[in-house]
Amino acid sequence: MRRRVFLTGIGVVAPGAVGADRFWSLLSEGRTATRTMSLCDPTPFRSRVAAEVDFDPLAHGLTDRQASTLDRAAQFALAAAREAVEDAGWAGSCPPHRAGAIVGSAVGATTRLEQVYRTLSRDGELWDVLPHGPASLYSYFVPSSFAAEIARDHGLTGQSGVVSTGCTSGIDAVGHAWELIQDGVLDCAVTGATDAPIAPITVACFDAIKATSTYNDTPSTASRPFDCSRAGFVLGEGSAMFVLESEESVAARGATVYAEIKGYASRGNAYHMTGLTPDGRELALAVTSALAQSGIEATGLDYVNAHGSGTKQNDRHETAALKAGLGDAAYKVPISSIKSMVGHSLGAIGSIEIAACALAIRHDRIPPTANLTAQDPDLDLDYVPVRSRRQPTNAVLTTGSGFGGFQSAMVLTDPAVLS
Repeated sequence: MRRRVFLTGIGVVAPGAVGADRFWSLLSEGRTATRTMSLCDPTPFRSRVAAEVDFDPLAHGLTDRQASTLDRAAQFALAAAREAVEDAGWAGSCPPHRAGAIVGSAVGATTRLEQVYRTLSRDGELWDVLPHGPASLYSYFVPSSFAAEIARDHGLTGQSGVVSTGCTSGIDAVGHAWELIQDGVLDCAVTGATDAPIAPITVACFDAIKATSTYNDTPSTASRPFDCSRAGFVLGEGSAMFVLESEESVAARGATVYAEIKGYASRGNAYHMTGLTPDGRELALAVTSALAQSGIEATGLDYVNAHGSGTKQNDRHETAALKAGLGDAAYKVPISSIKSMVGHSLGAIGSIEIAACALAIRHDRIPPTANLTAQDPDLDLDYVPVRSRRQPTNAVLTTGSGFGGFQSAMVLTDPAVLS
């Protein structure tokens, strides 16, 4: 019999809010953190808005070495993981060989890789192989360095690794850690995801396929999931990390629990790198599988945290998938997208959304879809426009959709109410 797995610590580095408490305040108040891009020159691009983190690595406990050599995404992950471990009161309570670090990331150390390339190539003027890269260049090239940094920071010697499945990386990394604890490979894990993609190469890539919002003159309302006027997502950045523990570990130390992870599933559409099947069948299958594992009926869900990217295609696809996966219950359960407030941080967003779900369970409040003022009539579900909604929130579904055709879903519950 597989073991139960609980979430006991949360750490968040998000646009507009560093720290889980500040993050929840931003969401519950419906505030947006999207603004004109400042981390790189936005002038050449069609989309010049972003959801950026105001982050000082030294102020958040990183060393001078970590601040000067680690990629921004790695810095986010370390800060979020430290907050999660402190929040859980977990440090040293699990044998090191029974604890691991499972980290998700879509684009790895994009920021530092681009910076190093531009410096060494003199902004692309030199094309020969150059021998004088920094000593830390290899860690930028290999995303596994993120998990290694966290494992070293907390002395974790159990199974560790990186999951990179595009924009579902944040759900999939936590799902993988959940499975390792369920199966007895680990007793505890520091897990979550991180990305810092606001760099010219990433912005240019999404510009090329017209996936990002062009509301450059109104950046605070540029992300508009499910709205008639939606024009694409707003590129974001950030990290959310968690402590997951087995039931035995929680009981042994009397840990406080945010949520139990009850089900997780992922499917692929084998269809197109960026295209989505109109009926959303693969996401619907992930939803029904996660629910079946959880033992919860669709009618028992209190909230769905949608992928809700704000592209025309995704919002139609996800609405169809929820109808197919939840049946009539899709019309009754509140659904919202926090990307309206914190943007789309690629691989990190799935974990940031898990943090939102766990906090929604803790506070019995559903975060809103900000900027939803004229709902698309073809999208006819309850997307919780503009203002948060207070109600019992005991069972939550979160979904993710990523380039490559990846579709993932996870169910979290309040362990004090649902066993």
